[in-house]
Amino acid sequence: MATLTWHGHATCSIETDDGTRLVIDPFFGDNPATDLTVDEVEADYILVTHGHFDHFADCIPLAKRTGATVISTFEIVAFCQEQGVEKGHGMNIGGGFDFPFGRVKMTPALHTGSVAGDESGTHTTDCGGFLLTLGESRLYHAGDTALIMDLQLLRGQVDVAMLPIGDNFTMGPDDAARAVDFVQPEVVIPIHYGTWPVIEQDPERFRELVGATARVEVLEPGGRFEL
Repeated sequence: MATLTWHGHATCSIETDDGTRLVIDPFFGDNPATDLTVDEVEADYILVTHGHFDHFADCIPLAKRTGATVISTFEIVAFCQEQGVEKGHGMNIGGGFDFPFGRVKMTPALHTGSVAGDESGTHTTDCGGFLLTLGESRLYHAGDTALIMDLQLLRGQVDVAMLPIGDNFTMGPDDAARAVDFVQPEVVIPIHYGTWPVIEQDPERFRELVGATARVEVLEPGGRFEL
């Protein structure tokens, strides 16, 4: 059984049954929700939903130190490789690939897409989410997204969904609850809230809005969930 650990904001790590270590949206050093530093994190694969600093800030140093493979859009992977990252696997929205640890599919997300650190501006890219199939478990990490009709296409394909509820930059609790209705996961974990005052939210209100549609698991930073 794979174990998911939420590190606050949109950052999480997963250890699969065979010990493979995944990190999604690595944001440690400037993340006020975690005491972890990037030097304390291990990774075999790093998945990046988009290039904003609060999802990408520690990707390159983590990949360089651990030798992890970066999985993201073609443009983000190309930028990482220009910065000295050796291993990368570029994808695009709607595409999937079978990795040794399981299948990864990139899903649509509605959000802006600059790449932090790209001074030339040549690596602007679309944002996405990830649908991971890890053995019998299907995990959806939405990344940063507004409420979009495309979420309905995931119905029947997701066991556990990680959805942003912070509002201002992403869906707020009301739209995220509608997203739960669209996707119909068994479990939903709220993310991308409480990191700064502008995205402060009450996850218990989100739980009330979701009602009986899904089980809401509210994790504290460092909290774990068995997939």
